[in-house]
Amino acid sequence: MKVCFYGAAREVTGSKHLLEVNGYRILLDCGMFQGHRKEAAEKNKNLMFDAESVDAVILSHAHIDHSGDLPYLVKQGYKGPIFSTYATRDLCSYMLQDSAYIQEREVEWMRKKNMNELVEPLYTVDDAIKTLSYFNCISYDTRTEVVPGVYLSFVEAGHILGSAMVFLEIDDEEDGQRKTLTFTGDRGRKGLPILRDPVYITESDFLISECTYGNRFHKFVKDIDVHFEELINEAVARGGKIIIPAFALERTQEVVYHLNLLMQENRIPEIPVYVDSPLAVNVTTVFKGHPECFNKEVYDEFLADDKNPFGFGRLRYITDVNESKELNKKNGPMIIISASGMVEHGRILHHIKNNVEDPRNVIIIVGYQAEHTLGRKLINGDKEVNIFGNSYRVKAKVEVLDAFSGHADRSDLIDFVSHIHGLKKTFLVHGEEDQGLTFAEIMNEIKPDTEVFVPSRGNCFDL
Repeated sequence: MKVCFYGAAREVTGSKHLLEVNGYRILLDCGMFQGHRKEAAEKNKNLMFDAESVDAVILSHAHIDHSGDLPYLVKQGYKGPIFSTYATRDLCSYMLQDSAYIQEREVEWMRKKNMNELVEPLYTVDDAIKTLSYFNCISYDTRTEVVPGVYLSFVEAGHILGSAMVFLEIDDEEDGQRKTLTFTGDRGRKGLPILRDPVYITESDFLISECTYGNRFHKFVKDIDVHFEELINEAVARGGKIIIPAFALERTQEVVYHLNLLMQENRIPEIPVYVDSPLAVNVTTVFKGHPECFNKEVYDEFLADDKNPFGFGRLRYITDVNESKELNKKNGPMIIISASGMVEHGRILHHIKNNVEDPRNVIIIVGYQAEHTLGRKLINGDKEVNIFGNSYRVKAKVEVLDAFSGHADRSDLIDFVSHIHGLKKTFLVHGEEDQGLTFAEIMNEIKPDTEVFVPSRGNCFDL
């Protein structure tokens, strides 16, 4: 039995890990690499393995850096099952089609500009729709045989709606031993709004763990509302706009949930709130259809009285492009929540372009920003940024609310790993190199009997 790492190895995006056992090949996630256009295109097209040779895919959750290469895998000849939770499949229905649509529009734009870097999209909307037919949904904590001798259980990860850790029980024919392997996907945090807390794994021989924040600590979740309240009220006092780049999946719903509570408690004024993202509107519909994923607080506060946690009086969801453009003509104060979360494409680019040079405004960053993205440049304090080929001076206030993060931080990861007994080997993925190497040192201290590896892309290991 062996495992090979073909993505999210010493980097954060493009999660792909291939497990080979008993003559079968099981792919853990099939994510899209996100970054520089040329590098991303090369990595996403070069799977580094034969798609037709894969027997099963297990998908931890619907984020594009974990699911976004699935239509390309199918396009390249994959015809097996894609195992996921029910909520993950419903989210992918929108996420994958949206990803394909964006690619098709980008290719059209590049052709108009006579750019030859990328002449075809990685996959089309038709490819994305075809991929959905391969999904095989199973519930949490339900043991299912994915290939002969390999049994899957999904365990609550608490990261986004439908997210799961992958727990595999494996009858290895090579040495006749029963082995267990855990893949965290992206592990969440305790006490986050909306979702149930992640659970612990108590025994596992092998662990593939994310380490996005392997050497960072988040602010406490309970501090979110205090900081959020201060930033909004300061901008309102200046008559400014509050611009929030937010991933359409999970982060937008969390932001809306907190705004709802703050307005109910009269801690911020009832100013207009706009969610300007067609994808976020669709994703929010999926949220409403999966109350089984919500925590008790959401149920007691909203669902027990048939209230909508993602809708309130001053909130408007916008899908029409002309309505989106009209927002830039309106005066503040107002709150605009828009995708993409890393400010790389989508309507948020227009809102940043039109508001970044006004010192009355505030841009609130509520999610992870990968290297080289516009979002990373904003939080790095760049004085000028390039948008649509033009340079803009950053005069708006830029603030980071990392308490919103849905990723486990260093203390969360230590707590999780400390509960696992019997670990023989651990592989740290889905983290920039410095985060992985630092957390590997920590792992060596808290689990001295465990071999710890920070694999590079293409590395394979015997299990």
